Amino acid sequence: MPRYALKVEYHGAPFVGWQRQKDQPSVQGAIEAALARLEPGEHTIAAAGRTDAGVHGLGQVAHCDLSRDWDPFRLSEALNYHLKPAPVAITACAAVAEDWHARFSALERRYLFRLLMRRAPATHDAGLVWQVPHRLNTDAMQSACRHLVGRHDFTTFRSTICQAASPVKTLDELTITEHDGVSGPEIRFFLRARSFLHNQVRSFVGTLERVGAERWTPEDVKTALEARDRAACGPVSPPQGLYLAGVGYPEDPFADEG
Repeated sequence: MPRYALKVEYHGAPFVGWQRQKDQPSVQGAIEAALARLEPGEHTIAAAGRTDAGVHGLGQVAHCDLSRDWDPFRLSEALNYHLKPAPVAITACAAVAEDWHARFSALERRYLFRLLMRRAPATHDAGLVWQVPHRLNTDAMQSACRHLVGRHDFTTFRSTICQAASPVKTLDELTITEHDGVSGPEIRFFLRARSFLHNQVRSFVGTLERVGAERWTPEDVKTALEARDRAACGPVSPPQGLYLAGVGYPEDPFADEG
């Protein structure tokens, strides 16, 4: 059966998350339903990562197996037609080897988190950012990031329902930049690792916001990390500012696609 890699973009607000759930709208379910319109029958797709309810996708990657050979461009066009009006789009499609796997072939995942600093309610960015009513000290936040980069036991920053076999992960990058966004001053967090624990990114961001608000010091983040205790974590940020921004592979399956 021919296998195809799909690059997927989606607005997470209407969904219970990526993963298919009975009688609940999911991104996976929407794509599988669109596939069934092209080739009748049940379809099961696999993704690089399972995003939670309200989390968005800019560069999620999934793969599907089909019974006929499709031109990748025509497959993406057909899927996008049948995905309407759901806020899900296939932005690239490529034929891949039968042993290529969206999850297990991946070398890294990249996440973006957007935080808007303004008091007035967001309009154009509503549901796409975490909004706080005060300015944050980005220098202090960046200083705190240095304690989190590298290989650590991240028990403090994992959900109590996380199913990962080990809390030990290597965080390759955590950078913070400030931007003049469309809606006002915005802080963007960029994170990169081979894999993440459940709620790890949102736990980082919520804790770092406390540093930026000068309620915590950068050293408090180090203390929380070393506690290896979920109770030592700061607040967990809401999901709407989080995006799965991209997935890295030994060879980019979409490199030759328009």
